[in-house]
Amino acid sequence: MPDREPDRPAGVPEHAEHLTAAAEAGTAVEGWRWMSDSWAAAAEAPEGWHAVRVPADVVDAPMPFVVTDVDSTLIQDEVVELLAAHAGREAEVAEVTERAMRGELDFAQSLHARVEALGGLPVAVIEEVVARVRPTPGARDLIAAVTGAGGRIYAVSGGFTQVLAPLAAAWGLSGFCANELEIADGHLTGRVAGSVVDRAVKEQMLRQWAAEAEMPLLGTLGCGDGANDIDLLTASGCGVALCGKPALREVADACVDVPHLAVVRWMLGL
Repeated sequence: MPDREPDRPAGVPEHAEHLTAAAEAGTAVEGWRWMSDSWAAAAEAPEGWHAVRVPADVVDAPMPFVVTDVDSTLIQDEVVELLAAHAGREAEVAEVTERAMRGELDFAQSLHARVEALGGLPVAVIEEVVARVRPTPGARDLIAAVTGAGGRIYAVSGGFTQVLAPLAAAWGLSGFCANELEIADGHLTGRVAGSVVDRAVKEQMLRQWAAEAEMPLLGTLGCGDGANDIDLLTASGCGVALCGKPALREVADACVDVPHLAVVRWMLGL
């Protein structure tokens, strides 16, 4: 028997492409994609659906070009909280993280406070944390699709190089930037080495990577979830808030409320 025609939401044209991606626990993410000027200024999509508009400059870019946050965006976890669990201070650190992502605390100050809680941990815990990191559904498919299409996908993180570097190598990221945990005598000191990767640095890295690739900023896509990603999203051609905090949603070009990066891949035409 032929496959059943999927239910088409009101307003979706006949020529639209039907998209699906497997999600967790046997569920799936579903969408429709088409080229059109309609819905561009729509106030809302039909019930149960979200309309996302991708700017023409991103659609017509010479290659897909993505710069993404890491914690709670490219991965499901907050790495500093995974580390803090080894010190018995996960709840305390998680509360500070949540307030920082809502924009209630200065990010650099909050990071120093959270990293201080890690002081004295043996460096071996980093390898354990790397093994526990869970990619966001669709993350590795997004990376493979972007690089397979000749594009570039970078990660810029308020987290830590010691965790991100092995993930970047294993997953095939085009590059990354993150904070460096200070280590002495085989233990974390509770300090960050060098300057902090804050919202200004995230924008700076977007601009640097785009310039190196000779990619116009209008053709780039930035993705994040918290207040520390505001400058990244506003500087990119299409700023995507993935399950974003209110402060980020206010400036995002697109709000994706499904914790699945297949949606971002679809936005890039991949």
